[in-house]
Amino acid sequence: MADIAETRQRIKEMIVERLFLDVSPEEIGDEDSLPEQYNVDSVNLFEIVVGLEEVFGVSLEDEELSVEAFSTVNKIAEVVQRKLEGQ
Repeated sequence: MADIAETRQRIKEMIVERLFLDVSPEEIGDEDSLPEQYNVDSVNLFEIVVGLEEVFGVSLEDEELSVEAFSTVNKIAEVVQRKLEGQ
């Protein structure tokens, strides 16, 4: 299983790629507010969820999805790690 730092890096790369952000993955801070700093909205959230399912092979349930739970890379990484540990 990937460690949390590797998970965060893969999440950042996936977010930049899927949302066509004009920043490098390294520029996204682990605690940056994705909605405030990168205009991530509910449509983008869906793209992130699909990306997580593809990149990490996890399946997310509707009750796990919220803007708050996906507001920072750290929070997304926590969700992914929990799902990976539960597999």
